[in-house]
Amino acid sequence: MGIRRATIEDWQAIQSLLVQLDYKGAAGLASGKMERMLQDPDEVLLVYAGEGRILGFLSLHFIPQIALEGDFARISYFAVDEAARSKGVGRAMEEHCTELARERGCYLIEVHCHSRRLRAHDFYFRQGFSESPKYLIKKLD
Repeated sequence: MGIRRATIEDWQAIQSLLVQLDYKGAAGLASGKMERMLQDPDEVLLVYAGEGRILGFLSLHFIPQIALEGDFARISYFAVDEAARSKGVGRAMEEHCTELARERGCYLIEVHCHSRRLRAHDFYFRQGFSESPKYLIKKLD
């Protein structure tokens, strides 16, 4: 029980957690994307295993910075099963990825969290994150 690196065999559990985050289009993507991510030296895909199943997952990406001594770490996706929330799973995973970022010499950790995810915002603030506006995107069709 606890945090470990994800394996390709975890793809269905991760896909299920993505659906809980309203990423319904993720069905069928997880296994193919995971194969690439598991080979990427700048990507860490973690799961929290307990109660005989995957209770959470976190995707952490390291981004080299040309103008700063340290790199950035970005939490790309982070989900805890609805039945396991508020039981310390998320806190343990966030603290683990913070330690990985420190070991890698990162300057900061960033996360994009949609404005509708108010409970997630509260979690990140409790974990020591602060808001840094403005995040601009350009969708590529």
